[in-house]
Amino acid sequence: MMWGGGYGMFGGLMMILFWGIVIALIVFAVKWFSDNQGPGGKRRDALDILRERFAAGEIDEEEFDRRRKALEK
Repeated sequence: MMWGGGYGMFGGLMMILFWGIVIALIVFAVKWFSDNQGPGGKRRDALDILRERFAAGEIDEEEFDRRRKALEK
């Protein structure tokens, strides 16, 4: 007698693979949404990110001013 429509072990592996992909997509979506929000759930804009980079020392004051002026246009 054939159980599961005759797919055997292959059908079980495909089901595990399917649910693994679904769970991975959910995890990546949650991570992406949480990374694009600042403290308190407020969405960060480009100027906030620029200020953070300046505060962390990734860019100097000249670069900060140049990019800030470009963003404020």
